[in-house]
Amino acid sequence: MRWTIIFPVLNERLRLESGVVRTVEHLESIGFEDYEIIIVDNGSEDETPRIAAGLCARYGRVRYERIQVRGVGAAFRRGVELSRGDVVGYMDIDLSTDIRHLGEAIRIFEERPEVAYINGSRFARESDTRGRKWYRRLTSRGLLILLKLFLGMKSTDAICGFTFLRRETALALVEGCSRDNGWFYMIEFLLRAEKRGVEILDYPVEWQEDYNTTVKLFRTICDYLVQIARLFWEFYIKKNI
Repeated sequence: MRWTIIFPVLNERLRLESGVVRTVEHLESIGFEDYEIIIVDNGSEDETPRIAAGLCARYGRVRYERIQVRGVGAAFRRGVELSRGDVVGYMDIDLSTDIRHLGEAIRIFEERPEVAYINGSRFARESDTRGRKWYRRLTSRGLLILLKLFLGMKSTDAICGFTFLRRETALALVEGCSRDNGWFYMIEFLLRAEKRGVEILDYPVEWQEDYNTTVKLFRTICDYLVQIARLFWEFYIKKNI
């Protein structure tokens, strides 16, 4: 079973090499060789392209793709389109989610054919989240409440930064999702999977806050509220008109 691991990146000169090297070394340590890594750069203006080129030269299984629009959603969507694996997904380049979970996910997909989607969760009962700033914890919890209240989300986390699913499922979801380019695309992706009855494993993880995050919190919250309203209209209002 071949895997495609997508790393969406934007101005990641400080973390790109470490993230890719640690991932490759982990896969080598568990004896897994049937994989590809796709670095999808959504508009970096630093040394990210140069570092990515060096990683591609160093590792034959690493590819680099640059797109002309910014956003994790756009990068993930492009990575799925380029993927050649039976399983495709993404991790945050800072590896906030413990890298050992990658090996565990590989085993789950091999041993449990009924599972089509693994959604990493920081808030599942068995999860271990460390270093989370109080205001980020508050906004994440608030987002979950809104998603459950207005959009009926069943999963315990929306955007942990650790998502993998079978490629045919990923392609179908990409086809059915909006063309939003930002972080909310990953939430919509999960919600539409739930609506379609996809077998989703809500997967508890060990997760460490990265204090060098580039996420613009206030702008992101405002975008999320607009996007929640859009999906509420589509899911519950538009179809009844």
